[in-house]
Amino acid sequence: MHTDLVAALDIGGTKIAGALVDDQGRILLRTRRPTPARENGDTVMQAVRRVLDELVASPLWPRVSGVGIGSAGPVDATAGTVSPVNVPGWRDYPLVERVRGTTGPLPVELVGDGVAMTAAEHWQGAARGHDNALCMVVSTGVGGGLILGGRLHPGPSGNAGHIGHISVDLDGDLCPCGARGCVERIASGPNIARRAVENGWHPGPDGDRTAAAVAASARAGDPVAAASFARAAQALAAGIAATATLVEIDIAVIGGGVAKAGEVLFAPLRRSLRDYATLSFVRRLTVAPARTGTDAGLVGAAAAARGAEAATPVP
Repeated sequence: MHTDLVAALDIGGTKIAGALVDDQGRILLRTRRPTPARENGDTVMQAVRRVLDELVASPLWPRVSGVGIGSAGPVDATAGTVSPVNVPGWRDYPLVERVRGTTGPLPVELVGDGVAMTAAEHWQGAARGHDNALCMVVSTGVGGGLILGGRLHPGPSGNAGHIGHISVDLDGDLCPCGARGCVERIASGPNIARRAVENGWHPGPDGDRTAAAVAASARAGDPVAAASFARAAQALAAGIAATATLVEIDIAVIGGGVAKAGEVLFAPLRRSLRDYATLSFVRRLTVAPARTGTDAGLVGAAAAARGAEAATPVP
């Protein structure tokens, strides 16, 4: 029996998704459950087990060689625990141990969701062919991961590249993480919408106050909406340039719901990047939208489970 498949889990505050993924990054079987995020830890784990049970019951399961988990963080890959900010019942929760209770002796790889997205983009997406890259998820929060020297670099705990909590405004608003002026506090979807409302933006008749609605207003010429996206773009540019200066990346890939704003975000981001990425060795830095879409977490968890070799794209 060939063992060419990996079981992948993508765990977030709204959904728990599972899949069996082949060595070409194709999803052969998928399942999902809503995350009971406000329930206790064991109740959340029951939802994870239901997803795993569906995968284990598949006739494809004997071909599975390992399990990859991409989870909202922080995660601790060394301890096998997770403490997602948006799942209060999980604090230092022994997720890897609990997963092994269902999957048996298979190796299990745990990474943060931003790292999983990075693995997916390097294997199948916009970072393919780049040896040094930052990949970001800009959505309800801001996460990220790094490719360095052609390999996924999750770091000792599985959180490396978490750009959302780089401080870009030293006297800025207090972030839920405890620091001030974090990229996430400025550039996440809810904060884009919050700032627009605070500065006089009014939602349409449907009352939609999301970043997507702000983006639509910006496209229609609303200056307050456009200014809120420009401020988010400036924060992202400062964080990206700082990362590029530190580790010499040559591309920043941006996915997540906020990236769906398209040029409303990317045009001011490119302009701001010219103001921050000023040193000779970072001036060629480019930004690009992610390509792996909603499957990034699953494909990336599978790539991480296959190890650095599988996460490195084939020339």
